[in-house]
Amino acid sequence: MKASLTLLIIAWTCGAFAADELPQTLMTTRGKLLVSEDFMPPLAPVTGKPVGFASGFTGWRYNAGPVGGKSGQWKLAEGCFTGVESPAANHPATASFGFQFTDAIIQCEVRLNDVPDEGRKYRSLFVKATDVKDYVIALSIGPGGLFLIPYDADRINPATKQRDKGTTSRVSTPVKLNEWHTVVLEIKGDEVVGTLDGKSTTLSNPLLGLPKHSLMLGASTEASFRHLRVWEALPNAGWAAAKATLQTAPKP
Repeated sequence: MKASLTLLIIAWTCGAFAADELPQTLMTTRGKLLVSEDFMPPLAPVTGKPVGFASGFTGWRYNAGPVGGKSGQWKLAEGCFTGVESPAANHPATASFGFQFTDAIIQCEVRLNDVPDEGRKYRSLFVKATDVKDYVIALSIGPGGLFLIPYDADRINPATKQRDKGTTSRVSTPVKLNEWHTVVLEIKGDEVVGTLDGKSTTLSNPLLGLPKHSLMLGASTEASFRHLRVWEALPNAGWAAAKATLQTAPKP
């Protein structure tokens, strides 16, 4: 049995959607709306001085220069925020939004754009939460579905000096190119739920309970984001039953 959520009514263009047509959540309920970003220029500018890893600032940091740089390029058009990986560098385009939180519901609509790969290895996108030191959790989406990736505070990769990844939880479902999909990432305490178009998975990780300092969006090859929302995450009385259902459901 698979947990299901009410889907958003999604437009085919980058137009607005009705605010009351929101997916249900499993682990939490929505409290106060903390962030509402529809990617209409200009984006909120960076304020403050970056300190440590992705911390100490508010607003957006992203590469808006010519294609070809190591960090890729981001474009804004008609409410879409599109990341383009540089073919020569084979490095995802990353954009960070400085925002401090601990528990939150993060929601946005995402699209894998059908463009020539030009030798780039992966076609994917991700939403990551970071603390003052490094990545805490990553929700990644590729043509095969959703991947929920925790990071390990006790294991550091000697080559990158960053935290190693832990055991991935996944939702196997086809993700069509050039179509919008709805993503919901619920973080509360040391648990997280990732949902793609109503299909969910969950895991726990001690790092999740730490204060987070930014959200990071990423695109490999090319991907677009729209309608980013972040709410305060409040308890959901139905979570114990929903979690049991997720954990006992047969893996696809």
